[in-house]
Amino acid sequence: MVIAEAPATTKFSLDLDDEQLQLQKWVHEFARDVVRPAAHEWDEREETPWPILQEAAKVGMYGVQFMGHLQSDPAGLRLSIAIEELFWGDAGIGMALFGSALAMAAIAGNGTPQQIGEWAPQCYGTPEKVQLGAFCVSEPDAGSNVGAMKTRAVYDAVKDEWVLNGQKTWISNGGIADVHVVVASVDPTLGTRGQASFVVPPGTPGLRQGVKFKKHGIRASHTAEVYLDDVRVPGSCLLGGKEKLDAKLARARQGGRTGKQAARGTFEATRPAVGAMAVGIARAAYEWALDYAKERKQFGRPIIENQGISFMLANMRTEIDASRLLVWRAAWMARAGKKFEGGEGSQAKLKAGETAVWVTDRAIQIGGGIGYVREAPVERWHRDAKIMTIFEGTSEIQQLVIARAISGMRLP
Repeated sequence: MVIAEAPATTKFSLDLDDEQLQLQKWVHEFARDVVRPAAHEWDEREETPWPILQEAAKVGMYGVQFMGHLQSDPAGLRLSIAIEELFWGDAGIGMALFGSALAMAAIAGNGTPQQIGEWAPQCYGTPEKVQLGAFCVSEPDAGSNVGAMKTRAVYDAVKDEWVLNGQKTWISNGGIADVHVVVASVDPTLGTRGQASFVVPPGTPGLRQGVKFKKHGIRASHTAEVYLDDVRVPGSCLLGGKEKLDAKLARARQGGRTGKQAARGTFEATRPAVGAMAVGIARAAYEWALDYAKERKQFGRPIIENQGISFMLANMRTEIDASRLLVWRAAWMARAGKKFEGGEGSQAKLKAGETAVWVTDRAIQIGGGIGYVREAPVERWHRDAKIMTIFEGTSEIQQLVIARAISGMRLP
C-alpha cells in the first residue's frame, strides 16, 4: 500500500494556537495553585467558595468579559479548554465558578441585544462585588420531561408585567443568585412550544430559596429549590420580547414551526461544556492513578509493571482522549454554526460523562485502600463524576437525542 506524503500546508490541525495554549497554561496554574489546595475544605463545608470566586474575579477569571473572551474563539475551543483545566482542579469549585454561565447562556441565546447588555454582566458583578446567576428549569415533576412544566407566567397587560408562580428544583445558585432566569409556561396547551424565559431581577419579592440539597458530589456548588409566589417582573424581562413571543405562539397554534424550545437551546449550547467538565475530572483521576502506579511497589516492583494495571491505565488514557476529541468537535461545530445532525453535542456529553465515572472508578481500584479514603482526592473525584451522567440531560436522554438525530424519527 502506497501512502501519499502530506502536503506542506493543510487546513486541518489539532494543534492549539498560541492564544489557546496561553489560556490553558494560565487557567491550569490557577487550578493548581488556588483551586486544588482549597478543594477538600470546601467539599467538607458544602458551601459556596466565595474567597475563590473573589480571587478568580480579581485576576480576570470570573466575569462577563472572561466568558466573552472564551466564547469569541473562532475555533470554539477556549471554553472547553478553560473548563477542563478548572475541573481538573476541582469540580465543586469549578461548578461554583461556571454556575452563572447557564444563566448567561440563556440570556445570550434568547435575549435582545439590549437585554444581553443589561443582564449578562449582572450574572457576574465586579471584582469588588461578585454576583451570581441561576438558570431555573427543572421541577419536581418535570426533569427530563420539560413539557410537564407547571410553572406559569401570566401577562398583566394593565401594568405591563408578568406574574410567575411555581417551583423549581436542582437549581445551581438557586435562591442565592442575584439574577434568576426562569423558564415558565405561557400557554400550557402548547407544551414546550408554549414556554418562554424570564429574567427575575435582584431583590424581586416573591422569589425565595427552598431546600438546599446535601449532595453526593460537587458539594462546593450551591444547589437548591426555588419558589416563585406571585413574582412580578416588568414586561421588559421577557427574553426576546413580547412581539417575538406572540408571533411564536401564533405559529404554534397554527401547527407551524417555532424554533428551539426556551430550555433546549440553552442545553444544546452547553452540553459540550459539560463534556469538558467530565474530561477534566477524568484526567485528574488518571494522572493520580498513573503517578501512584509508578510509585507504589508490591512484590518488589512498581504495580504499573503488572499488565492488569498498565492495560487499565492505557484504556483510561484512550477513553479520556476520545472524549476530549468529541467535546472539541461539538464545540467547533457549535461555533461554526453547524447543525448537530448526529446529536454531536449529546455524543460529547454522553461519552465524557460515562468516561469520567469509569475512569474515577478505575483510579480508586488502582489506589486500593488509599483510593477509597477521603485523605486522597480520587474518592472526591469519583463522587463528583457521577453528576456528569445526570444533570443537563441524563445519559439516557443523550442516547435518545442521538437516536432521534440519526434515525430522523420521533422515537418515544
